[in-house]
Amino acid sequence: MALTNITAVKELAQLYNASDRLYAQFARSCGLSSCAYWMAYELVCAGGEAPLTEITAAWAYSKQTINSALKSLESQGLVTLAFCAGSKKNKRASLTDAGRKFAQEQIEPAMAAEQRAFDAIAPEEGEELLTLLRSYTASLNDEFARMTAGDES
Repeated sequence: MALTNITAVKELAQLYNASDRLYAQFARSCGLSSCAYWMAYELVCAGGEAPLTEITAAWAYSKQTINSALKSLESQGLVTLAFCAGSKKNKRASLTDAGRKFAQEQIEPAMAAEQRAFDAIAPEEGEELLTLLRSYTASLNDEFARMTAGDES
């Protein structure tokens, strides 16, 4: 197996890991797990509430992990979980008043920092970065799927 560009691939993996570590450390500084942080983040982006089906579709966590994170936020009084109107199966998560205050103090300042960091690169570079990351992630997903299916050609 010829690894012609292993240095670049390794650096990309290290950059992903460094980014993940930054978010994990920040989440811990807020008293949350990484997944709970992202669930609070998603609720802020959604205007304070969202159906669990949408949350699950948007994030690369298992349903069980998302449910555990939301239960954790609920136990902290930051989120309520209730059935969607007219449903006895589908639930939605909503920020409580305490959750909105927490979001204003913790999540929204982090989102503003992310925006400042993204704005520090040229707009065309930002678009290119997103395009390339989408493409790389899709290709990596395909490659891992092939490996799990036993076809490594």
